[in-house]
Amino acid sequence: MPKEKGIKIIAENKKVYHDYFIEDRYECGIVLSGTEVKSLRAGKVNLRDSYVTVKGGEMFLLGVNISPYDHGNRFNLDPMRTRKLLMHKKEIIKLYSKIKLDGLTLVPTKCYFKDSKVKFEIGLARGKKNYDKRDSEASKQAKREIDRAIKSNNRERR
Repeated sequence: MPKEKGIKIIAENKKVYHDYFIEDRYECGIVLSGTEVKSLRAGKVNLRDSYVTVKGGEMFLLGVNISPYDHGNRFNLDPMRTRKLLMHKKEIIKLYSKIKLDGLTLVPTKCYFKDSKVKFEIGLARGKKNYDKRDSEASKQAKREIDRAIKSNNRERR
């Protein structure tokens, strides 16, 4: 069976972009076991309210819900268990220092298959205040109205 090529997005965490300013993005692998990959192929993952911690020079993903596989039985694991992320040691140390010094946090933004391997995109994020959220929402609304006006104006010219 030939390997799949390219990127197939499984899930995105859109709430992250509402709650945080994403300053930098990193790609990392994940340690999965049992029928978790089959559940991911079915798209049964929820990234909301999840985050990444660094303990003992290793990165762990907490709060990700990978639902149990439908056709699995005793091999299904706890859907909310802590999972280890795979990155190079230098990158982990660099991220840990940024987290401790700058008060940033690591949050998963995307889960996808890359050449048949499961990858997570994690973002180095700074939390938004309530006024930042209102400003970003107002700018999105203004952009929507401008696009709508331009579109209706183009229709009238025809």
